[in-house]
Amino acid sequence: MPTELALTLIWSLPFLAAVIAMAMPAGARNGEAWLAGTVAAVGLVLTILLFPQVADGGVVHSTITWMPAYGLDLAFRMDGLAWLFCVLVTFIGLLVVLYARYYMSPKDPIARFYALFLAFMGAMLGLVMSGNIIQLAIFWELTSLVSFLLIGYWYHRSDARDGARMALVITGTGGLALFVAMMLIGHIVGSYDIDVVLASGRLIAEHPLYPVTLILFLLAAFTKSAQFPFQFWLPNAMTAPTPVSAYLHSATMVKAGVFLMTRFWPVMAGTDMWFWIVTYGGLATLLFGAYAALFQRDLKGLLAYSTISHLGLITTLLGMGTPLAAVAAIFHIANHATFKASLFMAVGIIDHETGTRDVRKLSGLRRSMPFTATLAIIASGAMAGVPLLNGFLSKEMFFTETAIYDPNVFVNLSLPIVATLAGMLSVAYSIKFVHGVFFGPEPTGLEKTPHEPPALMRRPIELLVLACLAVGIIPGITIGPYLAAAVVSVLGGDTPYYSLSVWHGFNLPLIMSIIALLGGVAIYVPYYRRLRGIDGDPLLRGLRGQRIFERLLITATNRWARKMVSVFGTQRLQPQIFIVVLLALAAGVGAGWARMGNLPLPSSFDPVLGLVWIVGGVSALAAAWQAKFHRLAAMILMGGAGLATCITFAWFSAPDLALTQLLAEIATTVLILLGLRWLPKRLPVPEDISIGMRLRRYRDVILAAAVGLGTGLASYAIMTRQAPEGISEFFLANAYTEGGGTNVVNVMLVDFRGFDTLGEITVLGVVALTVFGLLRRFRPAPDSADRPEQQRVQADFAEAQGSANVAADFLRIPALIMNWMFPVVMTVAIYMFLRGHDLPGGGFIAGIVMSLGFILQYMAGGTRWVEDRLRILPVLWIGWGLLIALLTGLGAMALGFPFLTSAFAYADIPLIGKVPMATALLFDLGVFALVVGATVLMLIALAHQSIRRPKPASTPQPRKREGLDTWN
Repeated sequence: MPTELALTLIWSLPFLAAVIAMAMPAGARNGEAWLAGTVAAVGLVLTILLFPQVADGGVVHSTITWMPAYGLDLAFRMDGLAWLFCVLVTFIGLLVVLYARYYMSPKDPIARFYALFLAFMGAMLGLVMSGNIIQLAIFWELTSLVSFLLIGYWYHRSDARDGARMALVITGTGGLALFVAMMLIGHIVGSYDIDVVLASGRLIAEHPLYPVTLILFLLAAFTKSAQFPFQFWLPNAMTAPTPVSAYLHSATMVKAGVFLMTRFWPVMAGTDMWFWIVTYGGLATLLFGAYAALFQRDLKGLLAYSTISHLGLITTLLGMGTPLAAVAAIFHIANHATFKASLFMAVGIIDHETGTRDVRKLSGLRRSMPFTATLAIIASGAMAGVPLLNGFLSKEMFFTETAIYDPNVFVNLSLPIVATLAGMLSVAYSIKFVHGVFFGPEPTGLEKTPHEPPALMRRPIELLVLACLAVGIIPGITIGPYLAAAVVSVLGGDTPYYSLSVWHGFNLPLIMSIIALLGGVAIYVPYYRRLRGIDGDPLLRGLRGQRIFERLLITATNRWARKMVSVFGTQRLQPQIFIVVLLALAAGVGAGWARMGNLPLPSSFDPVLGLVWIVGGVSALAAAWQAKFHRLAAMILMGGAGLATCITFAWFSAPDLALTQLLAEIATTVLILLGLRWLPKRLPVPEDISIGMRLRRYRDVILAAAVGLGTGLASYAIMTRQAPEGISEFFLANAYTEGGGTNVVNVMLVDFRGFDTLGEITVLGVVALTVFGLLRRFRPAPDSADRPEQQRVQADFAEAQGSANVAADFLRIPALIMNWMFPVVMTVAIYMFLRGHDLPGGGFIAGIVMSLGFILQYMAGGTRWVEDRLRILPVLWIGWGLLIALLTGLGAMALGFPFLTSAFAYADIPLIGKVPMATALLFDLGVFALVVGATVLMLIALAHQSIRRPKPASTPQPRKREGLDTWN
């Protein structure tokens, strides 16, 4: 398989599978598990196959052209470090999928779980494989968003919602800091390509912007990897399902921060600022996490704080700035992933089979769960750093680095002392986990009778524990080559000699390990009864990060938000519109005033056009006046103002705009008329209105006139600007040669600015779905008319219905003629669509024309006739329209061209001759389909209310389920 294809499949398959998993039917538990497991297995196999190419410092690349002029291509790369992380993400992901198959209840929304899990896997793979630092920041934020959904998976629980929100706020803020840091790094280096950045040497560290860049960079890394003082979000993320916790703590979310520091270690480390912040930030996290873990009675809480501590260990190593410390950090990243994933899965089994994770209620489980107990004890030994297990090797390397002599007395004493103390605490909380759960008397009062889980549920733990043993006993064979590849990719030519031997002689690091083991036993044994009953560290109980976060951020933010709303907010629409219009006036006047001295006077003016404008202005003024009395008349007059605008467009040689404006006027007028039928009845204008009300009306008139004049001034300033080098000339000169069409407007929309159009039609589809979602349960009629105010509303409703019927009778023409017009309208729509690339028309205009045909059918027979005879599926039209437009762009990328690149040629068709063909036609087809679907969906949402009549109060109204499936 080609290397570029393999790289693309590794990161893209999880996202594709996530969409498929979400679409799978309910109850497809095995199918979703098989899908997720297959994707993880394929990613693992592809990654393993790429190892020979990255083993000796090699790097493989895959680039998808996006915006090469700005250096923003989709670039993916794999070196030894990325390879190691990809193996961890896919291998542990595969094991977690197998484990989750038995852990998750069939009553849970399994499709959503696997879809989010796969998206999380894809986001992490995209992060570690990113070859562009801006792209890396985007995947970074994507991991935060998906983890937010996974942590809050059981959203009916308030603690899950709070934990998810906290994680999103903390890590999301760090993500924004990372984006700014990446922009600064790109500015310093002159490129966003990560290969160029990593090859920049000391350029970043010696730049004046280095301090600011480093602070932002470390803010992102510390928040994601739960380093002090941001460590408090991670224990609150334990509300996620245990498979998510196992994955998040071992191979994905929290490892992103240490991956970032490791990836940029060659260019960011080595300065005093880096040393003091990273080393002692990690050291504080290491000690605090180990201390807090000792006082947790929830097993997942104990493991969460132990994760914080071990992440602090890795951060401390990266902060030291020596090559051997970087080797130890990379080694411990892999070791921690194996024993921590196995421990979380073991805790999940304990919770699953006993109904609790509270260490006070658990004891003696080694009798009823001997296999699980054995596996958990071995994994806990690896976490504590017991010899012949993988955790011992990397922790001894950590002790070695902290024991190196440093001229600074404070550094020389603090590093080995704190490291040894943290090692003692890690042994103590590991013993608490093992002794408190598996030893002692038989448990009593449990919700379930403890027993071993299904064998396949235990297999992932067995494989991970086997890895802990194999690496601990024969590290040179099992992990040596892979660790070397990762180390060389980071250190390059500065890679030092290091040994993975189990025995290095009787030296200071070994003495520190022995002190840590014996000291941990000495801490736990005398106080195990008290430690078993305590919940939370007694010294820092009043200094909880969660409490500070909630008080300073959540409470303060809500308080200030309420104050801002009380000052600037209002429940009335008119003051809000007043502010918006006032801002528009300021912008318009400002734009016109900027060129006031250079505005040319018109050389001539046609009085016929002036008459058109006068008619349009009078229509607008009359519409504003009639709005007080008769809304239907106001709408008709507004149509006259819109028609004047259409004529103006046509007058100034803009037939596409004129045609679009005309058709939009027709469609929106009908839709607004349908919506007006459900507005409350206008109250009569009192004869003796107050002076304040009169002044407000005069103010509104003056403001409206000023806005009109300001907008006209700004428009005139823009249209009369002298810009021979502007982009307009480029479009005029290249529309045919580059886009294959003579209609410059359409070529711009579907070719030169196709990406903008894709965003615009996406917004249109979202708006249509939003309108339908808001109106599908709207009931203007009350359920009963027992109370006087309900009777008044009932009467107003009947009066509105009468007005609606009058409007409908006025608009309705014989249904037979409308039915005959339908094929004609469809033909015109097809004609406008096909000619759009060379003459006025296109997908948008054709879509509106076809929508008008459906509107005519509704006017003739109502929504039921349209539903029964035409079977319109507007949501499918929207979906297919977006899909066709997107596939058009992806097709160009598949052929090696930038996204949405258009191609055109002449096709020689028999009996017809040469016909111009362009791939932009397919994109325009997507625009056409989406416009039709969006317009018809809004029509159905509004017209659906018209077939409902208020029932008498004595007649019960059955509740009918209504949703998208009603019309889809």
